[in-house]
Amino acid sequence: MYGSPGTTTSSQKRRSRLRVRILNSESKTGYPFGLLAMLLSGFLLTLPARAQTHGPVRISLDEAIQMALQHNHNLLAARTTIQQSEADEKTANLRPNPSLFADWEYLPLGSPARQNPSVYGGQSIGDYLHNNSEADIGLSYLLERGKKRQHRLQAARDITAQTRSLVTDNERVLTFNVASLFVNVQLAESTLELADTDLKSFQKTVELGELRYNKGAISEDDFLKIKLQLLQFETDYQQAELAKVQALSDLRPLLGYESVAPDYDVTGVFDYQPLKGNLEDFQLKALQNRPDLRAAQQGVTAARSQYEVQKTIGKPDVTVQGNYSHVNAINTVTFYGSVPLPIFNRNQGQIEHARISITQAQEQEKATNGQTLTDVRDAYEGLRASDHVIQLYRSGYLDVAQKDRDISEYAYKRGAASLLDFLEAERSYRATQLAYRQALASYLLALEQLRESVGVRNLK
Repeated sequence: MYGSPGTTTSSQKRRSRLRVRILNSESKTGYPFGLLAMLLSGFLLTLPARAQTHGPVRISLDEAIQMALQHNHNLLAARTTIQQSEADEKTANLRPNPSLFADWEYLPLGSPARQNPSVYGGQSIGDYLHNNSEADIGLSYLLERGKKRQHRLQAARDITAQTRSLVTDNERVLTFNVASLFVNVQLAESTLELADTDLKSFQKTVELGELRYNKGAISEDDFLKIKLQLLQFETDYQQAELAKVQALSDLRPLLGYESVAPDYDVTGVFDYQPLKGNLEDFQLKALQNRPDLRAAQQGVTAARSQYEVQKTIGKPDVTVQGNYSHVNAINTVTFYGSVPLPIFNRNQGQIEHARISITQAQEQEKATNGQTLTDVRDAYEGLRASDHVIQLYRSGYLDVAQKDRDISEYAYKRGAASLLDFLEAERSYRATQLAYRQALASYLLALEQLRESVGVRNLK
């Protein structure tokens, strides 16, 4: 392993021998090779330091969000719906294909002169085909009335715009999920640090208790109680370590499983982040930025576009056709035109269906609007409540718990306090520290909830 004393010493010896050989070669071959050898030896000397600086990749919250937006497979799958909708635009903008047809009628099965000598006697097959058969070739085309293609294209574009907003809303939800799991990892790390510090501190207490027991300052029962309490500290440490591993594992799929190293870690300050602002400003910003609300508004536009499409479908199209015919040695041209008579079917049902769909989309927009305001209010009130709890801890309760533990430990070590008083102070300190970290995580989650409900990361 890099950095071990034995390996470092042997490596240095090998590099020293190599350097001596290089310097000897320099005296024989000249200056340029000697300079290259010195550079090479300097590079070799830096290898252990470089190896020691290598470690697990640590990512911040902003980096985690960017990785998720770039590599999350569910989001990448959702983004393909935009491409699918754009392909539908191409389909909607297509014109009808013309129809080409041809026929050749009254072809003889065998020689006409043999089948009917009295009429076609002495006439060749070529003469018969020229004078007695009929050949037609023609082209037909559907002329769409009512600007059907233009309305189809506009309807497809409106659906694409709505699809983009829905995908953006998926990004909003994904960002919140990543931030939530990131906070869980930070909470697990903070809890692990606390458990590690408490374990090391109590191990010293156990060592001191053993020393006092050997000197007869405390009873064997008190010493055994101290050793038994160490089990709780060790268990807390193992549980905290497991919680961190699981939190990192839960976060990894959201970032794109293949894009993150297995031994990755997170970095960032796990601390109180004050936020100023009022509910009305946050609600106004949400109405301007929430992508799901924008998608609902675009849904109304798309419904209206579809209504226009259905109305144009009710207008009959005209089919025009031109034929060239060769009949009985005569060349002729024929033109046709046809249009359905909208006596019974004028697409009334689909028009009515599309009209009602507009009302449905409008009601959905109102519901989304109300839900947006409700989400912001709930998140804002949750953040205020969490902030109040944090302020309670920061106003002095953390210092009280620390001071109580320190006093009890000091008094116990000098025989001025009982073991039960010391253990109770230790338990209260641990419970207060853990509760504060959980309250801090709840506050940060409430802050992320407010960001999600408003639809932007920057709430200032």
